[in-house]
Amino acid sequence: MTQPFLILETGQPVESMRRHRGFPHWIRVAAGLHPDEAVVVNVEAGETLPSRDGFAGTIVTGSGAMVTHRHDWSERSAAWLRDAAHAGMPLFGICYGHQLLAHALGGEVGDHPAGREMGTVDLDLHPAAGDDALFGPLPAQFAVQTTHLQTVLRAPEGATVLARSVHDACHAFRWGQSAWGVQFHPEFSATHMRGYVQARKVALQREGHCPKTIAGNVRATPQARRVLRRFVHHARGLAGR
Repeated sequence: MTQPFLILETGQPVESMRRHRGFPHWIRVAAGLHPDEAVVVNVEAGETLPSRDGFAGTIVTGSGAMVTHRHDWSERSAAWLRDAAHAGMPLFGICYGHQLLAHALGGEVGDHPAGREMGTVDLDLHPAAGDDALFGPLPAQFAVQTTHLQTVLRAPEGATVLARSVHDACHAFRWGQSAWGVQFHPEFSATHMRGYVQARKVALQREGHCPKTIAGNVRATPQARRVLRRFVHHARGLAGR
């Protein structure tokens, strides 16, 4: 029997997008996982973190929370992720999950000095991504969906930074051989991204951005989804050894 993936739910989508269900559902669908191939634990709501045994890997969702707020549930999750990473469990952190994983492994997370990054943006891969299990087969530049205020200011010691955008120097990193963090949202469709731009319309205008332009530039990001699916494939390969 195929081992399921654990999805740690660290937050909810913006209210206007909850009619499309929550992050775990979006991630499961984007990853190509059937309902019985994923177990969701809502750590933000205080649900107990399980044993690592019996899971092919763990995916950590995004959140409206901030890692720097050091919520009890977040710090407990960070400790769990640190132990899981050192034990070699395949891990994949998305947005907040990316930042939480970096924090757990000794990196630095904080407000991005240039503020918000939002919409469909192009990533450039670093040369080190060439032999990465997830990013190696991808083109040197590809589009992703992103929305964040905080960022990984300093990657954990020993981590390899794999990708950057014009705005953000650490859009993806790998620690060891089986733990990845990505600042972008591989589970977001163009519909999800446009919904987020609309939900943040007032904040974007206040910050000097044009929501209409950002929404108009939203496009599909198939290579980003490919990263998530390659993680699932990679983790299953490790579990089958």
